[in-house]
Formats: sequence, C-alpha cells, structure tokens
Amino acid sequence: MPALITPLGFQVAFWSASPALASVRVCNGTLLEIQVLESVTTSSDRFRFSLGLLAEAPSKAAAMALLNQRLDRARQELGPFVLDALSIPAPRSYSYGSGSSSSPKLERATTRIGGEVSRDNYDALIQLAGRLPGVRLQGMTSLASSSGGAALDDQLLKRALNKGRRRANDTASALGLGRVDLLRINQRSGVVRPVAYAEARMSKPAFRSDEAPKPQRSLTLGLDYCLR
Repeated sequence: MPALITPLGFQVAFWSASPALASVRVCNGTLLEIQVLESVTTSSDRFRFSLGLLAEAPSKAAAMALLNQRLDRARQELGPFVLDALSIPAPRSYSYGSGSSSSPKLERATTRIGGEVSRDNYDALIQLAGRLPGVRLQGMTSLASSSGGAALDDQLLKRALNKGRRRANDTASALGLGRVDLLRINQRSGVVRPVAYAEARMSKPAFRSDEAPKPQRSLTLGLDYCLR
C-alpha cells in the first residue's frame, strides 16, 4: 500500500481521486499531494463603479418623486461616460427622525447606480458623481483587460507546474528516492479577481486611473506525484 506524505512547509490539500483516474494511474510508492497557487497582476482598461442615490422629503411620495428626478438627471449625465447599460435596483424608502422640532420626521428614498467606465473617462465620471445632487460615490473597482487572458493563463499554468515539480523533486531527494512521476493535475480554480479602489483614496482633488490597484489573475493546481 503506498504511503501518503505531506511535506513540511508545503501548502498541501487532500482529495480523493475519482475511481476512473485511480484505475488508470496507481502509485506503487509514496504518494505526494501538493497544492500550488500562482497569481499575476494584470492590466486594467475599465472600471466598475457604484453610486448611491438619496432623496429626503416630508412624505414618502415626495421623497420618491425627488429620487426619480435625481435619477433621471443622473442617467442623462452619466450616459456619455458609461460603456454599457446602467444597473439600477428598485428603490426603497424608510422613515427616520422622532418628529420633534429638533428632529423632524422625514422619509428617505434610496437606490444605487452601477455601471462600467473606460480608463479615459475614469476621472471625469468621479468628478461628475461629486457634482450630482444626492449622489455619493460608493466604490470603484478595476477590471482586468480582456486582451492577453489566454497568454496569462498559459504563463500561470507553466509556473504552477514548474513549482510543483521542484517541490516533488526536493521531497524525493530528501527521502532518498530517485523517480518522480506526475499522476494527476486538478485545476481547482482559475479566476480574475477585481480590486476595489478604497473610497478614502478617491477623496483627492484629481483622480488618476493609473493609481488604481490592478486586478489579479490566479490559478490553483492540485498535483499528485508518485515518488519511488
């Protein structure tokens, strides 16, 4: 029965091979399971923005009417900057205030406006959001460029396989074993992670798209090696 080891200091993960795979490759030695994570920073050519929209009035009807007016204006002025259709969920309203002279009871209506903007319009959209009544910039997220994705995936895969092979060779050498066979590759994930731009950093008088954090593309491989 083959031994199963987890080398000290390695990032390892355990999983059971499917019956089909297990029947094809059997390890008559020491089974080593390694999990390798590789990531790379990618270029960004567009950004996802999120704007909060708010209106207040003495009644719910008045608050909703004011919100719709502000929403119509926001749609018109944001239109030339956005790359695609805006995303606007249904508005909601709620009451606040005690009703006293110092804290009158008011109705507040809110919604959000989401969309994507190009790098060239990054600063203009942020400046516009600061001028629109009732609008508050809630976040800006850098998105990965659509170009070069396949090449980056190939680069990550090669790096992950090379790292796994080095770890397996080092472990075999430490155990006094001379043969390392790769039994299985399990691609656990391959994702592009967008990066949010902190609101505190958007309080500057000028906004430069090249200062926004770059998104990351990552790949996780589960590798099974047989050491003999």
